[in-house]
Amino acid sequence: MNALLEIDNLHTILHTGKFPVRAVDGLSLKINKGETFALLGESGCGKSMTALSIMRLLPDAGEILSGNINLNGTDLLQLPESTMRRVRGKQISMIFQEPMLSLNPVMTIAEQITEVLTQHFRLDKTTAQKRILQLLDQVGIPDAERRMHEYAFQFSGGMKQRAMIAMALAGEPELLIADEPTTALDVTIQAQVLDLMREIQRQNHMAILLITHDLGVVSEMAQHVAVMYAGEIVEQSPRKNFFAHAAHPYSQQLFASLPNKQKRYRELAVIDGTVPPLTQAFSGCRFSDRCNYAMPQCHDTVPQWHPISDGHKVRCHLYGPSSASLNVMHAHKAAPALTLPAVLQQNQNPLLQVSGLKVHFPVRKGIFKRIVGQVKAVDGVSLRIFAGKTLALVGESGCGKTTVGKSILQLIQPTAGSVRYNQQELVGLERQRLRPLRSQLQFVFQDPYSSLNPRMRTIEIIQEGMHALNVTTTAPAMSEKTSAALAFPHEAAVDALLECVGLPKETKWRYPHEFSGGQRQRIAIARALAVNPRLLICDEPTSALDVSVQAQILNLLKSLQNELGLAYLFITHNISVVEYLADEIAVMYLGRIVEQGLIDEVISNPRHPYTQALLSAVPQIDKAAAAEMIRLKGDIPSPASPPQGCHFHPRCPQVMPVCRQSYPETSTISPTHTTHCHLYSQEHSSNHHEHST
Repeated sequence: MNALLEIDNLHTILHTGKFPVRAVDGLSLKINKGETFALLGESGCGKSMTALSIMRLLPDAGEILSGNINLNGTDLLQLPESTMRRVRGKQISMIFQEPMLSLNPVMTIAEQITEVLTQHFRLDKTTAQKRILQLLDQVGIPDAERRMHEYAFQFSGGMKQRAMIAMALAGEPELLIADEPTTALDVTIQAQVLDLMREIQRQNHMAILLITHDLGVVSEMAQHVAVMYAGEIVEQSPRKNFFAHAAHPYSQQLFASLPNKQKRYRELAVIDGTVPPLTQAFSGCRFSDRCNYAMPQCHDTVPQWHPISDGHKVRCHLYGPSSASLNVMHAHKAAPALTLPAVLQQNQNPLLQVSGLKVHFPVRKGIFKRIVGQVKAVDGVSLRIFAGKTLALVGESGCGKTTVGKSILQLIQPTAGSVRYNQQELVGLERQRLRPLRSQLQFVFQDPYSSLNPRMRTIEIIQEGMHALNVTTTAPAMSEKTSAALAFPHEAAVDALLECVGLPKETKWRYPHEFSGGQRQRIAIARALAVNPRLLICDEPTSALDVSVQAQILNLLKSLQNELGLAYLFITHNISVVEYLADEIAVMYLGRIVEQGLIDEVISNPRHPYTQALLSAVPQIDKAAAAEMIRLKGDIPSPASPPQGCHFHPRCPQVMPVCRQSYPETSTISPTHTTHCHLYSQEHSSNHHEHST
């Protein structure tokens, strides 16, 4: 195959402080025409900076010191900026990680695509409009003729990402750089976006540089994989070889960090320590301080490339000619088994009982703001959680999961229904009677950066709730150390809480911006624990984290549950996390729960067509175990005007006439497994009729 892009010994630095940051430090790679090349690694390893170096879109503090970036034999680093503008969008396009920050909020989608067409093609207005319509149809935007004249804020997350892809494809590029294109998307939308990219790649014979930390996406998309760590590539391999025999200790520990149901009663493997600062000059292997197999030479000698097999090479001393340690590489130590909590008794009363919960928001129009409709964000949800148990609430964005969590805590006033905590009704409870219960029910928000006050130090953030709620008592289930800490809301208590969530006590004097994403999430958990809760509602707490950091947070949540008997309502769209953490699962669609049951029942034998589609869309590392993907039509309907009958029928591959007429009643699959689907209500009534005759 012919090489489209060749990068040789690229060095990019950032002048952001006293010492330059070596963001990309000697990177070399080759991407062939029509190939998908995955660049894999943790946040901060230099993946995005590599992409920006290729595009020559570095921030003001960035500088390319040396190296070559050849596109079809032309060194992009030697081109003047005027020529480079003709390359961007035409020969190389980029899908940025966060579409809302990349799309212009004051221009329509059509106007933004027109900019690309005007730059690279001489098209009259009519031809340009036809081309825009064709692009939006190609990426699956429904009703493209109308929606092309809308603004970015009027699009859902998945549609914004598709609009970004349409813009990137407008110039018919030879190379598409996709920087975390599916990080914040639901699995169903992610599957549609990946399908779309594969289809366009086949049509145009386009190469893709896929930047991600999701091993499942890499397995589905890539032909070639490069693993990046601390500014340099440490392993390169064809996809099949990499997933069969990952060679570098860092690559192996990434695989060991992945959650799944087989690891449910064990701690996940974590990569100890943190990525070294890229301001330093390295004298040995950059991973040596975190490596389970480090030898003396790893600390003082830079490892060279060593071949493993055809096309598979690794930068590691363990594979050098003088090393005798190769045989230990695939002998992973089993993670320690978790101590199961002694508080689990299923015959006890549930800690939380939610019945018929509804949250409807009025739609107002006109000068007098008259109510013309209702957004049925939550429309009759019932669930229960026992002490020491985890219920996972899953579904697509916009289905009402977060609203359920906030309305349980009375942060949003329910329209109807009942929320009973420890046998006490919370809906309609007077404020002075609700306030003492606040300490027992806490919320861990999705984005800790937004939920932590940037002007407060960690110690002030953690103590704020303790002072506000006058927390001076302790729960008997807590360990002696944690219990003693929570009894005295002062500095010693904060030290013990930080230690409890795995942070050094010295960090209490730091501000939120001085922490990594995983560390901020730990602070958010410490803040919630500070008031001695019994129920934690966790809203996507690991959605934007690397797999190694995610493993640390999941281990923390598991150990806290086992030690303190905490109950969790875990809101997520990550099915592998659900399999590892949850005891029960509830699947939500357009404000209603469509299937609910024990985790093994629902995951192994999903009954509702939506649950089946959701599970089939999860990217699988093991291709042999992957089920055939069920492709859903269109997007989730608006909760302001839900479809008549079963809400899922416009997208359901098994739709029947009755589905369009009435919402299905509860069908009981087993004593612990229920669903709302006419497929089973008809089956049950048919069986009942046969028995009666």
